Amino acid sequence: MIYPHFLESHQQRSTSTKYRRTTGWLLWLSAGLLTTQAVAQQPTLNQVLDQSVRQYPFLKSKQAEVSSAERRLQASRTDLLPIVMLQDQYNYATSNSLNNSFFPNEGTNISTSGGVRPVALSQASFGSYTSASIEWRAIAFGRVKAGINVAKADLQRSQADYENELFQHQVRTIDAYLLLLINQKLVQIQRSNLDRAQTFKRVVDSGVRSGMRAGVDSALATAESVRARLLLLESQQREQVQRLRLSELAGQLQSGMQVDSMGFYTSIPNGVFLSDSLSPKNPTLRLFQSQINLSAARSLATQRSGMPLISLVGAGNARGSGFSNQGDVFLNNQINGLGYQVGNYLVGVVARWNLTNLLRAHQDYRADQFQIERSRQLFNTQRLQISRQYQEAETQYQVALEQARQAPIQLRAARQAYNQAKSRYESGLTDLPTLLQSVLTLNRAEVDGYVSISNVWRYLLLKAAAEGDLSLFMNQVN
Repeated sequence: MIYPHFLESHQQRSTSTKYRRTTGWLLWLSAGLLTTQAVAQQPTLNQVLDQSVRQYPFLKSKQAEVSSAERRLQASRTDLLPIVMLQDQYNYATSNSLNNSFFPNEGTNISTSGGVRPVALSQASFGSYTSASIEWRAIAFGRVKAGINVAKADLQRSQADYENELFQHQVRTIDAYLLLLINQKLVQIQRSNLDRAQTFKRVVDSGVRSGMRAGVDSALATAESVRARLLLLESQQREQVQRLRLSELAGQLQSGMQVDSMGFYTSIPNGVFLSDSLSPKNPTLRLFQSQINLSAARSLATQRSGMPLISLVGAGNARGSGFSNQGDVFLNNQINGLGYQVGNYLVGVVARWNLTNLLRAHQDYRADQFQIERSRQLFNTQRLQISRQYQEAETQYQVALEQARQAPIQLRAARQAYNQAKSRYESGLTDLPTLLQSVLTLNRAEVDGYVSISNVWRYLLLKAAAEGDLSLFMNQVN
């Protein structure tokens, strides 16, 4: 039953008021604890990097490729072992020119032996056959070793591919981290700008209502307040987009991810960074060099595939038949054909050389030489691009350093201009558009100050990426 409000007793109202106050304090305390916990859980750059390396799926796929290449290398080493073939069969066959035939190893062709009967017989008999053979390619003229070297080169290429992808992923993650930081700062700037615009609007509206200001000033102040709100919404949108991008690189989408600034905006990198962008430690150059090595190993394996093989061979067999060796007649007990009656062994040296394959191997080898040249020119192209990227990063880094040094001067001047324009407007010595222009200048100077510092760190990261050594960046962070 619902009671009207006027029937509530004074005691009930007092109890309700106390309850609401208690609930309000509890909610305020809970919000404070959650905010403190959220701030405490802000991951540092090293923590984000560690998470991204452990959880990003594409890196796991590269690790799987390395494991696959390791297994292929182990498989290639089995070519050093002898080839052992075992066979055991029992059959039921006719004997028209086939005296108890059998299936050869790894085949279905029917062997033929004996003469042709004058009259075909449909009667069949049992037979048995077992054999074992072993072949060891004692002299392969480097064919087996070349195949193993191809597997080794492929493993090294897979490892270089993983290391390069890991390095590039770390660079992308750090850059996304820096972009999220600057976007978080821009949200703070635009929020402060909105507070400033709203406070100013209230002052102007009060002056208009009292008749001290013209009505157009209220409209201009309202427009400035709305513009500040739009800038805040735009900055919040960019911040959320960047937050999702960083969390994706970290391997787990988090719409509320906050990161620790780690003092990025209280200092700038210092020191002289001398480096050689052509250093072989660059992961990208190592990847392209490994591709050259793989192409060269495959070319050598192709060349060796046309060489002969000299093998040591041994074989043994045992056979049983339902036919008699005397008179080519059937035995009385056909089941005896399932037992072994005679056996043989064979040992020897076998030399094989496919001369036709030699011609094919020669043409394939020449084709592989062009693949080596292709890989070499791709390496040179990549080295040229990295050299250009490093020089660009060096130029941009020096410019960003100078901009970061000039930004505080710009900010101080903009604040001074804003304060003077505000005082003159309040004294009636200037109009509102002049004051609004100083507001825009101050807002731009605040943004430029943080952006210039962020650019210094980002261009330092670009230098480290071109160098192929993240310690150039991380040492400055730590």
